[in-house]
Amino acid sequence: MSDKLAMKPVQQVTILGATGTIGMQTLDVIAQHPQRFSIFALSANNNVAGLLALCKQYQPKFAVLLQQDAALNLSQQLKALGSKTTVLHGEQALSDIAAHSEVDIVMAAIVGAAGLHPAMAAAKAGKRILLANKETLVMAGNLFMQAVRDGGATLLPIDSEHNAIFQAMPQHKQSDLTRMGVKKILLTASGGPFRNATLEKLQAVTRAEALNHPNWVMGPKITIDSATLMNKGLEVIEAHWLFNAAPEQIEVVVHPQSVIHSMVEYIDGSILAQLGNPDMRTPITYGLGYPERLSSGVASLDLLLTARLDFSAPDTVRFPCLQYAYDALQAGGTAPAILNAANEVAVEAFLADKISFMTIANTIEQVLSMSNFAAVESIEQLVAVDAQARIASANIIQALC
Repeated sequence: MSDKLAMKPVQQVTILGATGTIGMQTLDVIAQHPQRFSIFALSANNNVAGLLALCKQYQPKFAVLLQQDAALNLSQQLKALGSKTTVLHGEQALSDIAAHSEVDIVMAAIVGAAGLHPAMAAAKAGKRILLANKETLVMAGNLFMQAVRDGGATLLPIDSEHNAIFQAMPQHKQSDLTRMGVKKILLTASGGPFRNATLEKLQAVTRAEALNHPNWVMGPKITIDSATLMNKGLEVIEAHWLFNAAPEQIEVVVHPQSVIHSMVEYIDGSILAQLGNPDMRTPITYGLGYPERLSSGVASLDLLLTARLDFSAPDTVRFPCLQYAYDALQAGGTAPAILNAANEVAVEAFLADKISFMTIANTIEQVLSMSNFAAVESIEQLVAVDAQARIASANIIQALC
């Protein structure tokens, strides 16, 4: 954290995706520290009622919705209440509130590819970015990390796993893990609700079963990704960019208790782990207060109650999405963006009861096998690749329906 930010009495925060799970938990933490943080801007997709309630409570300077009609609806309701919040709409408005000169911290919590542009805007503007959007790094890792460096931004990962790794890494970070004495990164995975399910059972999984995560409270898309282990696959790609780790330096370990959030193994045989109750307010608070430690409202971990910690290797036969993510990382270029787009379309179709649970992985495999990968050159290129992969995925799903 820069000295300039450390000396500010109140830091102004923009929350992208304020009505989602991460957004709401961020607001909960901020409410515990009113002397430290103030809400500058909030955004939601088109959740007028949800954003209205938040605007009434936090009175941000700006509120953003994607659709013009939704924004007009919100604006009229706020004006009737005498609110001074200015309502904006559209993708450009998201980038504007992320890069605004008055903003210190940006919580990037928009799910999916839609979060890419505002996260890039925050990076170029030199903000402290609390990154909870996986797709920014999965789609555009090299471009985003370059924007962070060029803009002088501070990047703090909010995924519990990457936040744990960040905490367990040496304070004086270098570009090469081996020079830091790091042997490998150990990403822990809960295994999701179907950790012990047979292939036969996985063929008949229902939407309700897949949304019933045993440990974490998350949005529907991320919850399904956890059930397929694609969530962990995306995290492997993220870890590659965040920590300059080669694919062979990133190992996934199934840990059903979700008490150890991830580990770093050093060449001297030491393994450093970050432990805590499975509550996203812990990494959120770490990001907001960094390098200080602030109260999060999370209960202390009771090690005696936890009693045991189990570990096992992931099964990529039953959960092939994890392997597809490793394959996409090895292929490089636009492969991760294609992987991500295919997954988003397939998960949406599953949530709409259009395809079966195992068809998510089958769709991704087919899209990857029929795609040509190219070196990443620009955001515009990635947007086009993303659109093409979505069309291919939709066509595959349509043929199945």
